[in-house]
Amino acid sequence: MKKTACSLALSVLLVSMPFTQAQAKETTLRIGTEGAYPPFNYFTADGQLAGFDIDIGNALCEKMNVKCTFVAQDWEGIIPALLAGKYDTVIASMFITEKRKQRVDFTNPYQKSAMTFVVPKDSKLSDFSPQALAGMTIGAQGSSTQGDYLTALYPESDVRLYPTQDAVNLDLVSGRLDAQVGDIIPMMSWVKDSQDGQCCKLAGNLITDPTYVGEGVGIAVRQEDDALRQKLNKALADIVADGTYQAINDKYFSVNILTLK
Repeated sequence: MKKTACSLALSVLLVSMPFTQAQAKETTLRIGTEGAYPPFNYFTADGQLAGFDIDIGNALCEKMNVKCTFVAQDWEGIIPALLAGKYDTVIASMFITEKRKQRVDFTNPYQKSAMTFVVPKDSKLSDFSPQALAGMTIGAQGSSTQGDYLTALYPESDVRLYPTQDAVNLDLVSGRLDAQVGDIIPMMSWVKDSQDGQCCKLAGNLITDPTYVGEGVGIAVRQEDDALRQKLNKALADIVADGTYQAINDKYFSVNILTLK
């Protein structure tokens, strides 16, 4: 009876432990992602999560000798759900910023970060200063660094925030926006490879202010899960060194997004 009680107590303890502490017994890493940010993470026609982030997650899990499961989460709630234990880590093309580092820790960057303006192809805009865009309608995804950037620096513009990047794109295509701000890599892919994106072009200089684009794009973990962060860093270094990262990169992009070259 005493042995049974001790076993039960141990089981409860393991369930309550974070991934890294229970790793000897746990072989599954739960990864949170958005599922609405192609080509990084999106749903296929048959309802499966796919994209660069998903492939990177699977490659990291293979190096760590654990099984991956992916959990789709709306962007606005993606950090709160991590903190609540819905999953163990977030791989969702998240910029490493000081604001986010107050709540979560990050691995080393697995993408370089920058933002860009996107405008209709027939737009005459060439000056993207706050003064030049005063009174114009500009869009970005809400709860994002792009949204924070516009809200802080373009107070005289009509800044519209959307639940997903696809929704921003749709309003630009439909003529309801004069411009939008997005992450450089998905915007490059959208204007080059998608039918809707043929309407539009990248414009202005790259936005690289570290206040908003941070130190790059990283994998988020809870602050108490430093052992997991270190294991992810080791696995990331391994997939870069053995060519796995480059092979995944080349599946989606014409430039190396770890260097933007």
